[in-house]
This record gives sequence, structure tokens and C-alpha cells, in this order.
Amino acid sequence: QVQLVESGGGLVQAGGSLRLSCAASGRTFSISSMSWFRQAPGKAREFVAALTWSGGSSYYAEFVKGRFTISRDSAKNTVYLQMYSLKPEDAAVYYCAARQSAQDYWGQGTQVTVSS
Repeated sequence: QVQLVESGGGLVQAGGSLRLSCAASGRTFSISSMSWFRQAPGKAREFVAALTWSGGSSYYAEFVKGRFTISRDSAKNTVYLQMYSLKPEDAAVYYCAARQSAQDYWGQGTQVTVSS
């Protein structure tokens, strides 16, 4: 089992920045990747960014390329999502996910609100 706790969400003006954190605990030794997803009201959950845990390769949704950066602190089992140039359409609940073997684990989500 892996437990994930997100933090760092909040209210920010358009053009502002936020950094989300996701701390993993439990059986973290075999996590292969960690990702961020988001879900806005009335919309499906969508992929935002992912990071492979061993090689550190990162992947981004087209709509966040150049604005968001995913990174990790392996010693703290924590993954971050640095978000710049936020837009009102970035407002959503952001979820962290961890993949371990064929199992996906999810956090409870953190709300990001962007005012125009």
C-alpha cells in the first residue's frame, strides 16, 4: 500500500504561480512513476504531468508544456508540480497518483483556484 498526501493548493491570480507537493509513504520502494492529474467541475479527470522514479524522465500534457514543471525529492519520497503563468482554465482539483507494479494509488486532491 502507498499513501499519498497532496498540499500546496490555494487561490492565485491569473499569471501567478503555485507549487504543489505530494508526499508518498508506506511501501514506496517499488514505485515506478508518479503523476499529476486534475479534474475541473463537470469535466473528466485529465493527465497533467508524470515522472519516472528511476530515470527521472518527465512527460507533460500539451496544455502545460513550458508552464508547469514536475520534479522529485527521492529522499523525501515527494513529487512536486511547479506551476507558472496560471490561467483560469487551470483551476481544478489536482490529484497525485503513484504507480506500483500494476496498481495505481491516488491522493485526496488539492484545490487550485485561479482568479481572472
